[in-house]
Amino acid sequence: MITWMKKKTFSWLIGTIFLAILGLWHLNDVRLGARECGDTWLIGNYLLLLAVVLAGTALCGWFLLGEQKKRQRKLEEIYFLAGTFLGVLYLLVLPPLSAPDEISHYISAYQLSSHMLGQPSNSEDGHVLVRARDWFLEDVYGEYVYDDTERYPVRQGLRDGSDEGTVLGEPLVEQTYRLIHDTFQNGQANRQQEGLVASSYPPVVTTPAAFFPQAVGISLARLLALDSLWLAYLGRATNLLFFVFMTGLAMKRLPFGKEVLFGVALLPMTLHLAASFSYDVWIMAWIFYFTACCLDLAFVAERVRNIDVAVLAAAMALAGPCKMVYTIFMGLCLLIPIHKFGSWKKWLVSGFCVLSAWTLVMVFVNGQTVSTYVIPETENIIGWAEEPGYSLGTFRHQTLKCLQLIFNTIMWQGEQYHLTMIGAYLGNLDPILDVPYVLVILFTGCLITLSLRKPGEQLVLTGRNRFWIWTLCLGCTGAIMLSMMLAWTPISSKVIQGVQGRYFLPFLPVLLMSLKNDTLVLTREGNRKTLYMMCSMNAYVLLRIYGIVSMRL
Repeated sequence: MITWMKKKTFSWLIGTIFLAILGLWHLNDVRLGARECGDTWLIGNYLLLLAVVLAGTALCGWFLLGEQKKRQRKLEEIYFLAGTFLGVLYLLVLPPLSAPDEISHYISAYQLSSHMLGQPSNSEDGHVLVRARDWFLEDVYGEYVYDDTERYPVRQGLRDGSDEGTVLGEPLVEQTYRLIHDTFQNGQANRQQEGLVASSYPPVVTTPAAFFPQAVGISLARLLALDSLWLAYLGRATNLLFFVFMTGLAMKRLPFGKEVLFGVALLPMTLHLAASFSYDVWIMAWIFYFTACCLDLAFVAERVRNIDVAVLAAAMALAGPCKMVYTIFMGLCLLIPIHKFGSWKKWLVSGFCVLSAWTLVMVFVNGQTVSTYVIPETENIIGWAEEPGYSLGTFRHQTLKCLQLIFNTIMWQGEQYHLTMIGAYLGNLDPILDVPYVLVILFTGCLITLSLRKPGEQLVLTGRNRFWIWTLCLGCTGAIMLSMMLAWTPISSKVIQGVQGRYFLPFLPVLLMSLKNDTLVLTREGNRKTLYMMCSMNAYVLLRIYGIVSMRL
């Protein structure tokens, strides 16, 4: 026992010491940036970040490795600590509206918040209404000219004639940190204090439920009359807490593969999204929980109760309409043996309930969108390219061209999908805010290590089960590519545009779980060491990103 304890203690202590050395190395980057811009407080903030990172990572290491084996905490309990700790740090180091498409998700959450508070949500022309002080987040330097003659003031254009003003966090540079620091120190300099104004950014057209966690935070800030930055941080924080809570519940219910879900939840991209306004949080959380329920019912539960069917239906109804491509994942229910329902009739009724719940919500939310794609001859214009795009009719008339497009995408874009799934580019896919390629490989290796069979571990999934999971994951991948081909790809493009690796995160855990086999078995169990390594790598990523932004003048 003493030898075991020494080995475990040595593991997490040496990791913390190594992280401290790397943190001190990047302190030089922060000093260089502070010297150039004169913001010496950057150094103090970095040292505080380093101290918190070291303390939090050491605590995670103690829970994962330092406790006695008989009294080790369950992985889901440790995840609540690690997920919240790392998520909060990602929230702070990568400020509001810096995540992919976050401005549109913020506006959507704001619109729902107004409905929740009984406040006007939209102007007569459809623009989302925000508090006048919150224009600050969309126009941090006062670059816009405003028309105050309307009932709800609107923007007329930029003072210098350029196309767009500066949104907080786009791009993420040292001046962003300075703006946030000065605002918290001196208060917010509002150009207009009272009333509601029209935002120029459109909301995302999807189920409002996807923005409920974020809207709770925004509503709380509005009720407390807090300034814009507090509003933005609270909206992000409630989204993060929702994700950690739901992922922890999913981990608790999983009959196996808890360490795999833990690992996916520790990817830089997952944490970055979780600590943002993105509705990907809602999708991942419910798909993770749906997966856990299906696997629990398939391999552990003695029978399927009515409440289980209701939970499956609710999870799919809540997640499906956000991105219809994940509807294919309803097929995971077919892993559940029919005899657990009691009869063929109850099995059919249960399947009908799950499918009907999704269909009703999908038709209500996305009926108009779907109709534009299912009519083969409808002309599809891609707005960003101002060119005609693909339609379902294109497959009939130009089948070879469509197949060539799919082949090119797989061959040319596969690496990009891998990088953006792990989180090689953070911010709004900003290549400057990068995670080193060495760490991308290490994160990938950690996921593979977590997914492989360990000594004495029972193989639960049969070959038939694994084949069905692979079919569903392949179907979701194909649906993602098809949806972006129809919605985002001009006819002149050689590859499908708009696909990002983060779209594969919802079904990544179950795909990794299906990799366990009898052929490749690790010689020793090291899941907790691997998870601690992932926590430490995330800590280093945060320190490095802070150093990069500090020098990005």
